[in-house]
This record gives sequence, structure tokens and C-alpha cells, in this order.
Amino acid sequence: MKAPTKPFALCVDNTDYHASLIPGKVYRILPDPRAAKDDLVRIVDESGEDYLYHRSHFVFVDFPRAVKKRILALQSAT
Repeated sequence: MKAPTKPFALCVDNTDYHASLIPGKVYRILPDPRAAKDDLVRIVDESGEDYLYHRSHFVFVDFPRAVKKRILALQSAT
């Protein structure tokens, strides 16, 4: 499987990761082509650290430039 082409991941399933992922929350994807080969995505989760999660926990999305800028600003402020 290839890496997601969208820069953000919307969590749709936090099974086994209740403290780390919030359903309905948008997370930024950090590029990791090696992980993508195993159907994994690198996400900065609720701990503030980046971890690998199976892609089935997410739907991959993109937003207009102004929205992307706002999301990234919000994430860097936390």
C-alpha cells in the first residue's frame, strides 16, 4: 500500500487507543513511506508525540489552503 496522499487524517475508530485518538478529530500525517508499506500512518496523537497507527483508524482528507493553515496553527499552539 502506498502512503496517503492527503495531509490530514480524520479519526473514525479509536479501538484500543482511547487515550491516544479522539474520533472525529483531524490529525496531521507525518510522511513515513516505510510505514505506509505496512498500511501504517505516522500521526501526532493526543500525547503530543508521533506514533504509528493502522490506516483503518482514519479517513484521509484535505482542506483548502486557509483551513490547512488554521489547523496547523492550532496544532502548533498546543
